[in-house]
Formats: sequence, C-alpha cells, structure tokens
Amino acid sequence: MLGACAQLAVDRASPRAETIEDVPAFEGLRSEWSALLGSRPSSSIFLTWEWMFTWWKHLAEGRRLSILAIRERGELIAIAPLCVAAPAVLRARPFPSIQFLGAGSVGSDYLDLIVRPGREQAAEEVLAGHLAGLRRPLDWAQVERGPSSADRIARMLTAGGWRVRGAETNVCPFIPLAGHTWESYLATLGSEHRYNFRRKWRRLNQDHTVSFEQAATPGECREAVDVVIKLHLLRFSERGGSDAFHTPGLVDFHRDWSAIALERGWLRLYVLRVDGKPAAALYGFLYRKTFYFYQAGFDPAYGKSSVGLLIMGLAIQRAIEEGAEEYDLLHGNEDYKSHWSRHERKLGRLELNPPGVRGWISGSVLEFGRTAKHMISNKWWS
Repeated sequence: MLGACAQLAVDRASPRAETIEDVPAFEGLRSEWSALLGSRPSSSIFLTWEWMFTWWKHLAEGRRLSILAIRERGELIAIAPLCVAAPAVLRARPFPSIQFLGAGSVGSDYLDLIVRPGREQAAEEVLAGHLAGLRRPLDWAQVERGPSSADRIARMLTAGGWRVRGAETNVCPFIPLAGHTWESYLATLGSEHRYNFRRKWRRLNQDHTVSFEQAATPGECREAVDVVIKLHLLRFSERGGSDAFHTPGLVDFHRDWSAIALERGWLRLYVLRVDGKPAAALYGFLYRKTFYFYQAGFDPAYGKSSVGLLIMGLAIQRAIEEGAEEYDLLHGNEDYKSHWSRHERKLGRLELNPPGVRGWISGSVLEFGRTAKHMISNKWWS
C-alpha cells in the first residue's frame, strides 16, 4: 500500500501533458502563457498569447485547436502552440496534420514550442511522447534553423522511427543595434547608401513640409492601419499584387492585432507625410528590445523622393533612440533589406511522418509533390 502511494506521488510530480481544444480554455491560459514566455531570456513577439489568439480568431480557417500544456507539480513548464489542419490534396497533405498556431500567410516567424529554461529535457520528452502517440504527420513551418525545441523533438521522434525532412525555406535579415547611436550605425553602411539617405532626407525637407508621425491613440492607430494597407496595396498593384493584406481575414486580423499591440505598448506604426499627405507608412513592433519590421508601403507618386528608403531609415533611427538592441527585417531576401543589414538568420520547415503505412503514404506524397513542382530546398536537418 505504501509503495502504491509513493508511486502515485511520483506520477503527480512527473510532467504531464494536457490538451487544450476549446477557445475558453485557450483564453484561460493567457496569464500563464505570458509568464512562461517572459521567463525565457529571449522570445519572439510571434509566440505571444496575444498574437496567437488573434490569429486563431481571424485566420484559423477550419483548423482545430490542439495546444499542449505541460505541467509539473501544477506549474506550467511548456506550451506547444499547435492545431490540426484538415487534409489538403492540392498541398500534398493526404491526412490531417499538426501545425503551429500562426502558420500561413500572416508571416509569423520563429515559431517554436515555449519551454521554461532548465526544464527543456523533461518537457520535450513528454511532448515527443505525446506527439508520437497521436501518430499524426507534423508540418512545422517558419522554424529558426539551429537549436530549438522543435528540432530536438524531431530528433527524438526520428529515434522512434519517424521520417523527418527538413528544408531551408527563407532568411530573416537583421541589424544588431546594441551600443550604436544613429550616427555610428550609419557609419556601418555603404557610403553610397548613407549619402543617398542623407541627401534625399535633406532635399525632401527643403522642398516640402514633412512630418514623421507615430500612431499613439486608438483613433490614430485605426487611421494609420488603413493608410499602411492602402499604400502597400498601391505600391504592389504595379507588381501584380501582394499577399500581405489580400483577404478580409488578414485585414481584420491586423486591425484587431494593431489595437492590442498599441494597448500593450508594442505597436510602432509610422506615417511619413509630405505637405500633409501620407507618402509612406511603416508597420512594426517593439518587443523585448527587438524592433520587428513587419510591413510598409508608399505612394508611387513620391517614388523619386525615395520615401520608402526614408521611412525605413527613420524607423531604424527611432528604434535606436528607444534602446532597441536589434532591428529584425523578418523573412524575405528583398534587395532593399541588404542595403540596411549585413546579418541574417535562416528559417526552415520540418515535416515529420510517423512510422507505418499512413506515415509512408504521407511522406511519399509530399516528396512526389515537391519533385513534380521542382520545389525541393536545401536540406538542413539530419
């Protein structure tokens, strides 16, 4: 009897997985989720409860919640922000797959599991065991290349017979800002780019009345969001369109999220006005000393004045003044980013298929689809 009681005590002390499958339970995790994320030395704004919940509200698109919460003696030590996506034949997904919340066209970078420092091994073993028991394909996108919880869990599953394919999918240019003033940062840039920025800024102010404004109230936020969407779509209309704000769900997401980010003190939404008219707008976030450049747009009528270049420089200057230690340009290797940054991180996709016939079919369909479309990327996971 004593042995049974001791075993029960051990079981209660061991980390356990709880599945969150409904919205009220997701809402109820808010304070614990935020505290867990805050316990980590660094974390991405795209892992915040606010970003994930707003995404679920507007962009879930038929997915089912399947968040895993790992508790040890009642304390939350890990969250796997997951959901189940329906089969999609056109995307070479013959079976339901487990994905990260935040996946898709909204552009959530650095997706991963959230684990309390010092509890990685215990939590990740429980998560790997739980996922292995589900025997569903995993499709984890926008994972940072290198050590991560997602990478370690993939290795555990591989040891259990899972098939894993890892492919590099994108890069995130970034600017280290710690210790820099605006002038010292400018000195790191190419002389032509530095001269061009200063000349364009001086000339614009000589010829026009110029203001650089930050949305600071709910009313200003609503107006500025509409401005950045309008200018972004106007800019890309000449290039065949953009997928940044191309659906009602995405527009509603950003209107909702920007209001939340403003309330939390994270929103950095700037409008550059020339003679009182919006010429350019930049949409970003400042979170834990990292500035995330999310999106921008400008009126092509002001193209000769290089207002897109100017608003980027002004935002970097403002980030330095606010004490940001990094300016992250997020995924995409557009040429204009290389003018500002000399550093980058790599993002990848992990596709994991369970042992057995279903896993073999799922993995084979994915591989065939990529081969047929010439979409196989450089492998980075082994």
